[in-house]
Formats: sequence, C-alpha cells, structure tokens
Amino acid sequence: MDPYDRLANLCSRAEYCTGELRDKLRRMAVAADEADAIIARLQRERYVDDARFAAAFVRQKAGIARWGRRKIAAALRAKRVSEGIAREALGEVADEVYAEALRGLLRAKAASQGADALATYDGRTRLFRFAASRGFLTAEIAEALRALMKGD
Repeated sequence: MDPYDRLANLCSRAEYCTGELRDKLRRMAVAADEADAIIARLQRERYVDDARFAAAFVRQKAGIARWGRRKIAAALRAKRVSEGIAREALGEVADEVYAEALRGLLRAKAASQGADALATYDGRTRLFRFAASRGFLTAEIAEALRALMKGD
C-alpha cells in the first residue's frame, strides 16, 4: 500500500493534523517533497483539516479530559497546529462550560482528599497545584476555589 493510501485510510477513521501526518511520513522514509505533495492532496480531498482537528481536539480535551486552556494550547503547539487555528479553536469553548469543568474537577479532587481539603491552607494549595497542572490559569483556579468554599 502506498503512503497516500495508508494515510487516507487513517484519516478516514480519525482526525489527524498535518504535523502528525508529516511525522508518520517521516517514519515511512518518504522524501520531503513527496510528503508535501501527499499532504496537499489529503487537504484538497478533505481528509485532513487542521482547523477541524483543532476544534475536535479542544472539545475532547476541555469537555471530557477537563484540561485547561494552557495545557490544550501547549498540546496543539506540540502537534504543530498554527497559533491562529489554535486560538480560534480555544475560543469556541464557552467560558461558563470551561468554569464548570474546573469546578467539577476541583470538587472531585477535594472529595478524594478528605473533609479538610477546602478547609485548610495546605488542602487548598494541593487543589490549586492540581488544577494548575491541568493547565488552568491562576485567576480561574482562585475564583473556582472561592466558589467551592462558599458552597457553590
């Protein structure tokens, strides 16, 4: 099976970005100019679209995996998705949906940490670090922790 057919088959089953496809072609030892032609053909035939990939990636990571914007943006940069496309895809996440995902994540972590997770400074610090490791911004985490402490 030639490289184009292999990638078309892959792209028909799941979303991929051009960066991932370039890596696959490199591992198949395809020359750079031939790889460019294959990717251009895949784009022309709508097998691959970085904007579509970024939108699906952001929905999946923000909604299901509950990642923060920072972590999602870093993952998109690692996949070599352009900054403009990544910014547009991240903008599609509604702020309220994003904030509720953060509160739900903190609620679940607080419940697993015990009764004093929100009551003590050390407990709140652990929750704060956990949310920061998921890619949420400092101000967002602080606001969510305040809301949880009030009982929201």
